[in-house]
Amino acid sequence: MRLLIVGTLEGYITAAGKIALQKGAKVAHTDSIGGALNALRGGQGADLVMIDVKLDVGMLIEALKTERITVPVVACGVATDAQAAVKAIRAGAKEYIPLPPDAQLIAAVLEAVAEESHAIVSRDPSMGSVLRLADQIAPSDASVLITGESGTGKELMARYIHRKSRRANAVFVSVNCAAIPENLLESELFGHEKGAFTGAVARRVGKFEEANGGTLLLDEISEMDIRLQAKLLRAIQEREIDRVGGTQPVKVDIRVLATSNRLLEEEVRAGRFREDLFFRLNVVNLVLPPLRERPADIAILSQHFATKYSEANGLPERKVSPEAMAMLQAHRFRGNVRELENTMHRAVLLSRGTEIGTDAILLTGAEPAAAAQGYSAVAPVAARATAAAQPPAGEPGASGTAGLVGRSVADVERDLIIDTLSHCLGNRTHAANILGISIRTLRNKLKQYSDEGVAVPPPAGGELDRAAM
Repeated sequence: MRLLIVGTLEGYITAAGKIALQKGAKVAHTDSIGGALNALRGGQGADLVMIDVKLDVGMLIEALKTERITVPVVACGVATDAQAAVKAIRAGAKEYIPLPPDAQLIAAVLEAVAEESHAIVSRDPSMGSVLRLADQIAPSDASVLITGESGTGKELMARYIHRKSRRANAVFVSVNCAAIPENLLESELFGHEKGAFTGAVARRVGKFEEANGGTLLLDEISEMDIRLQAKLLRAIQEREIDRVGGTQPVKVDIRVLATSNRLLEEEVRAGRFREDLFFRLNVVNLVLPPLRERPADIAILSQHFATKYSEANGLPERKVSPEAMAMLQAHRFRGNVRELENTMHRAVLLSRGTEIGTDAILLTGAEPAAAAQGYSAVAPVAARATAAAQPPAGEPGASGTAGLVGRSVADVERDLIIDTLSHCLGNRTHAANILGISIRTLRNKLKQYSDEGVAVPPPAGGELDRAAM
């Protein structure tokens, strides 16, 4: 992970940088916002920017938006500077870290914001064969196409290949082709010259140049517009790119990996993906099996995530009970490993003891597989939330939403949010995770309820109350 620290941080910069280095981050430093922008424009790149609240955090965030540089920003300052913390969050900072720096807090922010945990946990034979093939082709410079359903771990596999390659000590750069608007993706990939278009206030290096010497991942490449695919094909074949508005080609030395959750052969036949680009990328194809075809991985991944989120939330390690494990193994997990991870994160927060029982397992979008012994079906979250209000099966109105009929959506949402927050003892972060919404959305809702005279549980001890933002 690449961390860019901006400002002096009142002498704490050495300590903060040292902690980040110990956690595996590559740390760079600049004293000013201008220096930070120049570093990001010039291809230095960063996965996270940490800025002193004494600087104009809002100015940095607005400049990043204007120049379409996407990087999360966290603010830092002395613990007593509460007003500066509130101002930074309102300006758009993802989080506020009090100083002097705490090692566990910085580690948690690095992982939460930049998602730097990339270990592949598996013991199922079907996944084992994929990993063996990945090990075999990783040392080469061949392009690799990684395919599979959403949530199977395609980006994780790309990072695994990079770590096993000859470029492991160089940079790994990822571009989500589905998340960037079509009219901006070309500039994101190839960079642009000053004045190339409205908003191009300075020359900016694109992801191809940023990844020079290392690995470039084109995530969800099937979402790329077919007109841009022609330029991409040339860049991969010739190993040179043209900046938007530029006059001279720029040579690059990169290895290209790509992922897709669609069948690219079908996209080619439908005319949505260039056949020549498909063959250029598909030197090696790694197909990741869905979680339902990796039954041996459910148990090991469930306990892995339970341990991970117990540690992340400062809780004693939770063990998954046999009954809860039976529920997990009976579920189809249409969202694959990502869905299982979210399920276990919720379970850790909802469990009341050191063991995760069936009452803490909330399975969403359920399409249960064959029932495990002693377990018949898993109720969706909405049904579980209203089960107490429903009449027995066979009686009039015995439907999953019967207890909600006659109430407005806003009323139901309010009660769900307040009840979840009460269950989490006022902890906003835990409640937002369970509800599946951002912490900012939750705080806005709570401010609305408070203004309406609704009693809102106070924040948990030690949690900065930003509900008024």
